[in-house]
Amino acid sequence: MLEDNGERVIPEKMKDDNGMWLEHLARYYFALPFAKGRVLDIACGSGYGTKLVAKARKKEGVTAIGADIDEDALQYARGKYYHPQVAYQYGDLLDPALPETLGTFDTVLSFETIEHVPDDQFALEQLMKLTAPGGTLLLSTPFGAGREAASHSPFHYFQMTEEEFLHLFDATHDTWDSLRFFYQNGVSIVNEKIPGFRYPIGIAAATKKT
Repeated sequence: MLEDNGERVIPEKMKDDNGMWLEHLARYYFALPFAKGRVLDIACGSGYGTKLVAKARKKEGVTAIGADIDEDALQYARGKYYHPQVAYQYGDLLDPALPETLGTFDTVLSFETIEHVPDDQFALEQLMKLTAPGGTLLLSTPFGAGREAASHSPFHYFQMTEEEFLHLFDATHDTWDSLRFFYQNGVSIVNEKIPGFRYPIGIAAATKKT
């Protein structure tokens, strides 16, 4: 059994109406229309989302790799969330050799990952290299007090402000053919915020130039 450290989403240890579970699940369902070809789910954790995407898009020929730095999580994923179209393997986003090791992907999912690394720009450059020309990167992160402020979460280096997130792609702007931002509250994901309603999570959908 995979250890519940308070940060991981382990569906079998959560109630069906658990807000954290529903929030994470919603992002994978949001990803389905974008998922095509070869898919990478970086920092896949327990693997439920990797399998969900591959299974839901099987008829479209999607195959997926779930990559994580936690060998226990990978072992758990291989057993609990096996799917013939999915492979789970070790992958460290901060390893400069990762793009060469894994190759490129038509769709890259980076959900709640970038706040776990000390250098978000380097992480984004890595994700950019992993995304094939014409491919799409989906990246989400919770908003917070900003890069210069300590995070309240012991698992996060920092949490970007909304403004910082909206400018995250500025340095690599010429790489992307299109860039769209979405906002999430619970299972609700919108591309235009409703005034007076709080959206604590941002999602970027970036399509790389061919």
